[in-house]
Amino acid sequence: MGFMDEAKEFADKHDEQVDQGLDKAGDQVDQRTGDKYSDKIDQGVDEAQKRTGAGDTQQ
Repeated sequence: MGFMDEAKEFADKHDEQVDQGLDKAGDQVDQRTGDKYSDKIDQGVDEAQKRTGAGDTQQ
């Protein structure tokens, strides 16, 4: 099993934690940019959450 397969398997098994981590990362970027790109960051986080694990677990 390659690295990418292992990463996908991890994301599938731990979707909620991955989604929470993406939210926290987005919040950190928002903070560091003074919320200047908040809409774009939120869109990116939403797309990343959809593509990890079994689906988006965050609202």
